[in-house]
Amino acid sequence: MESNNKNNYSPSSSSSTSSTTQPAATAAATTTDPVQSWWESVSKARSRILSLSSILPSLPSSSSSSSSSFSLSSLAESDRPALSFLSSPDAYSLLSSSLSSPSSGSGSDPLCQWLYDTYLSSDPDLRLIVLSFLPLLSGIYLSRIHSSDSSSAPSLSGFEAVLLAIYSSEVKSRGGKPVVVQIPHLSHPSLYHTPRNKFHKSQPQAPSVGVLSGPLEPQIAVKSTKRPVIVGVTLDCYFKHISQMPTWSKVELCRFAGAWAGQDCACQDKFDEYDDAGYFLEGGNLMINSSESEDNLGITESKGVRIPLPWEILQPLLRILGHCLLGPFNTQDAKDAASVAVRRLYARASHDLVPQAILAARSLIQLDKRAREAAKAAAANTTSNANTPAKAKKHEILLVSK
Repeated sequence: MESNNKNNYSPSSSSSTSSTTQPAATAAATTTDPVQSWWESVSKARSRILSLSSILPSLPSSSSSSSSSFSLSSLAESDRPALSFLSSPDAYSLLSSSLSSPSSGSGSDPLCQWLYDTYLSSDPDLRLIVLSFLPLLSGIYLSRIHSSDSSSAPSLSGFEAVLLAIYSSEVKSRGGKPVVVQIPHLSHPSLYHTPRNKFHKSQPQAPSVGVLSGPLEPQIAVKSTKRPVIVGVTLDCYFKHISQMPTWSKVELCRFAGAWAGQDCACQDKFDEYDDAGYFLEGGNLMINSSESEDNLGITESKGVRIPLPWEILQPLLRILGHCLLGPFNTQDAKDAASVAVRRLYARASHDLVPQAILAARSLIQLDKRAREAAKAAAANTTSNANTPAKAKKHEILLVSK
């Protein structure tokens, strides 16, 4: 499905407008008082959040008890309204229900218009709000595009406009340059090794350069041939800010990643047949210590459909899953959801014969297994130490000389 995004929001026109006003804005910022700049940022965030009141319905009465006192105005009145909104599960639930409605994503969708305008703002915290909904937005978008009844689906130009806004911002920040990484030559010593063969000083070995992503071309519409690149770049933007993303956003992406890969292959259980880490996969659902219920894990809900997974999407997706698996501050829910997703992606890559994805997914699975084994051993050691009775201390005898 292609869209020209004519509903008052065009990435190309917005980019040109922002570029012409940038010098004036920069000059004004240099003479503005920091307190005034902070207050303007807070005022802008409050205005953006309060504008949602006319777009979103109120929370359903069946929500949790904590939702009964939730209101957008309470978030807007905080000292840091954008970050308060970002960390609010009630706000995320409110926007998620609207984005998930069958009629969402069209060019006239007011929520898509809000996300588009919010991302184009210069406030980095407001941009984080939009990025936190990228897993849900891209998941619904790709699932509808590739579903069997996509021909009867409504227009998705609203979703595409938000994706193009994020993509266009990344095009501008890269400045037409590729993303490269330098691979050091093994002849040079490093923190981790000392080369065995000493090369002559007159023949230094230059590090090789690997291209992670080629130069990006500006796009004004989401064509079918450019869709994987556009979605992949937006996922890469999400990965850059993943440490600031809330847990529910990461879990959402892991759920969609598992659904995109497909769930009907036994290859995903290959690494867990004789597992000693205290966990296994049963029916596609991760079970920890075989005693926790599926409801407690909160990752049994199936989202999305099986879709084509070119390397442009797989590469940033595997990076995100790697963070969810191994990030030191991630919750267990995020780690469990990523563990299921990476196994399904490994099975999918094995069937599609994508060697780089097979290698990356297999490495993440092994690292996940070792991390869980280490955590289990540490827990057992702590329990053992707690059950070991402490030795009684000998009474000290003090000799006092007269």
